[in-house]
Amino acid sequence: MDKLDFPESPLHTIHAPELDAAGVSLRIKRDDLLHPTIQGNKWRKLKYNLRAMKQEHKSALLTFAGPFSNHLYATAMACKQFGIQGNAIIRGPQLDLNNPTIRFAKACGMTLHPVSRLEYRQRNETDYLRQLQSRFPDTFIIPEGGSNQHALGGCKELAQSLPSSDYVCCAVGSGGTLAGMIDGLDDECQLLGVAVLKGAQYLHDEVLRLNPRAVTRSNWQLLHDYHDGGYGKFSAPLWQFCQRMRQEHALPLEPIYTGKLMFALWQLITQGYFPRGSQIIAIHSGGLQGLDGLRYRQLI
Repeated sequence: MDKLDFPESPLHTIHAPELDAAGVSLRIKRDDLLHPTIQGNKWRKLKYNLRAMKQEHKSALLTFAGPFSNHLYATAMACKQFGIQGNAIIRGPQLDLNNPTIRFAKACGMTLHPVSRLEYRQRNETDYLRQLQSRFPDTFIIPEGGSNQHALGGCKELAQSLPSSDYVCCAVGSGGTLAGMIDGLDDECQLLGVAVLKGAQYLHDEVLRLNPRAVTRSNWQLLHDYHDGGYGKFSAPLWQFCQRMRQEHALPLEPIYTGKLMFALWQLITQGYFPRGSQIIAIHSGGLQGLDGLRYRQLI
């Protein structure tokens, strides 16, 4: 087996009275179980970035992240596991060395470079990236969240790994997971993306930028009414729902990505959005390390 391949993650069937009443079936693709730390969509996106890095004979990588980022967490362990020199530009201006995500990244041997919020805003600008490339020669640069052309292949594989269904649903932050999955699903299967950011209508154009083929596909859409206040924000009912899913269905969720996805799905199911007989698969994209950051900030 290629060392950049992990065994495929399992499907978890949910049984609940709400599903019976709506006449639908729901399975969860447990991508949070792909790997203890390099899990979910973060691994799917990293996989082909790491292959591209190898093909370009680069010895180090550089990426961008907020201080509690799932992408930072997964990339740090990937660098440790595969013997890669890792660098990350961190939205600062200071590093909080007690933050569990920062502590983990440093423990994995990653070099962290805190910058001001003003500088961090330049992370996608060509001139800034050119400066970084000269400052970090022989380094492969991966964007924030890992969403780029290389990421699409791993997300396409995720879609191809699924059994046939009527609907596949995923949380959407940067658009990369959705953009890649579009290529891996049959036209008959509807792909629903639940935006976790407020006012994120721009994500439609971002999906088309990442995957121009998406313009020819009519089987995907973004839902914008389930952000629960905006990125990183969540209500008491959402957090209570996450706890209930863990207790009743042994399904661990965090309220920033997967919790919003499942809460949205539960509302749509009980409102009769899905025709009776529909088979639904929801993608658990990992990110459970985020719970440690929420506890650290005393938000849960």
